[in-house]
Amino acid sequence: MELKNKKLSLWEAVSMAVGVMIGASIFSIFGVGAKIAGRNLPETFILSGIYALLVAYSYTKLGAKIVSNAGPIAFIHKAIGDNIITGALSILLWMSYVISIALFAKGFAGYFLPLINAPINTFNIAITEIGIVAFFTALNFFGSKAVGRAEFFIVLVKLLILGLFIFAGLITIHPSYVIPDLAPSAVSGMIFASAIFFLSYMGFGVITNASEHIENPKKNVPRAIFISILIVMFVYVGVAISAIGNLPIDELIKASENALAVAAKPFLGNLGFLLISIGALFSISSAMNATIYGGANVAYSLAKDGELPEFFERKVWFKSTEGLYITSALGVLFALLFNMEGVASITSAVFMVIYLFVILSHYILIDEVGGRKEIVIFSFIVVLGVFLLLLYYQWITNRFVFYGIIATFIGVLIFEIIYRKVTKRTFSNNMYVKS
Repeated sequence: MELKNKKLSLWEAVSMAVGVMIGASIFSIFGVGAKIAGRNLPETFILSGIYALLVAYSYTKLGAKIVSNAGPIAFIHKAIGDNIITGALSILLWMSYVISIALFAKGFAGYFLPLINAPINTFNIAITEIGIVAFFTALNFFGSKAVGRAEFFIVLVKLLILGLFIFAGLITIHPSYVIPDLAPSAVSGMIFASAIFFLSYMGFGVITNASEHIENPKKNVPRAIFISILIVMFVYVGVAISAIGNLPIDELIKASENALAVAAKPFLGNLGFLLISIGALFSISSAMNATIYGGANVAYSLAKDGELPEFFERKVWFKSTEGLYITSALGVLFALLFNMEGVASITSAVFMVIYLFVILSHYILIDEVGGRKEIVIFSFIVVLGVFLLLLYYQWITNRFVFYGIIATFIGVLIFEIIYRKVTKRTFSNNMYVKS
């Protein structure tokens, strides 16, 4: 059998999702979470994980019946048909990858500059962010071999590094540091942080985007989604307990750009700082490469043409040559315009809107795909509530980010209305795999 026809096993699919999730947040926005949630950070990860499991319920039911690399857009298209909303959400899906690139760029700069003892200023941060995106854009332009096969080993390295961090940290933990803070302000901070940290689990969606290439998708897609979320939740909570249990929360907040590397110093010394920094750069780089090379490729095709071939190979580059450049350039723009918390909040908001429509699609198709209506309704209410909390938090803390979120949604909707009218594009049923 040729390699290109080889299906992903259950654990290869799990490793792919775990790799995206861990690369997206535990290194990049850990400091942001410490700033907002304080010592309630472990509970924040648990809360965010529960949100993700509620969304995953709809993903598993839909993904088992609707097999497509178009992922959530295929679900939404099946439920509400081809219209402006479906088109706008396809562009929003692409934008989620664009903003994720910005998140990775900011995370990379946060660990890279302290590692090389470079001054942390606006200029150096901007140059690093532009440089890392440009590097992976060039890498993908010239092509990349066996990215998928390497992902399993990349994830293994990340988990080993974080496993060492958790094990060593738990041995030297200060129990008083990890006692939850039940003051009203601390509890509200935990809830607000959980809304932002929702993005920590966003990677599970990559499983449905690759469902055509997974062995026995009707059985393995649901399993892979739930297993990957639970693994990542366990890792996140362990890392959070080890970090806040060894470093006073004030010091952790002060080191927000590379919080995990600084948190490793008390129990692993300078070697720990070096190891975590290198692990972070390795992890963020692999996540950025996967996002540019894989996810954004599929998402851009959907946003531009509204269709995918039945077997959209990961090795097929952007169907339109401008896709790579536009995706990367917009990623840099978001990185330069917003701080880490801003980028994280916009990313979470974008994903939550897509998730809301996925849950709505599940409700519409429930007789066809199965599931319990009360769970679907409860999931929709919870995710909607978390989305509104995120908007409220940004309204009271950072109006620029709030307006950035609103502008993203309005801009996407206006673009779709104009684009659809000019090009007459429609969504094709090619996004579904005929069984």
